[in-house]
Amino acid sequence: MAGTPEGTILIGRDTPERPDVLQLLDEHLADMYATSPPESVHALDPAALAGPGISFWTARDDTRLLGCAALKHLAPGDAEIKSMRTAAAARGRGVASALLRHLLAEARHSGCRRLFLETGSQEFFAPARRLYERHGFVECPPFAGYQPDPNSVFMILELDAG
Repeated sequence: MAGTPEGTILIGRDTPERPDVLQLLDEHLADMYATSPPESVHALDPAALAGPGISFWTARDDTRLLGCAALKHLAPGDAEIKSMRTAAAARGRGVASALLRHLLAEARHSGCRRLFLETGSQEFFAPARRLYERHGFVECPPFAGYQPDPNSVFMILELDAG
């Protein structure tokens, strides 16, 4: 839970199949396809986010959806951040930072030693890249079956036992 001047951000396990989450994920996918060639879009659809090996959370202020994020479990000790998104009306409130701190804590708690992500290389994704860098992520080679792609930036964070 994180406090903000506009209220409290509550982060909890959720399902990507709730109507408000489906709308947010539709916006996420639309933005991904609007900014990247189709072969460079690696966002998961709601069905995949509800699948095995994926943990999914939402951030809410009371019942209002502020954002979402997921962890995809890769090999033992490794996970990948997927579908991190802040609702347009909630941007600038610290939602992404709160979600990322939550994901880091969850990854550590589950025994992850390395946390990976893929994001876009375009200017649209610059705020996301800065957020990840502020939390210690650094660029790395492609991982988990990804191929080199000029439209993608791959990042890793080595987790301590924290």
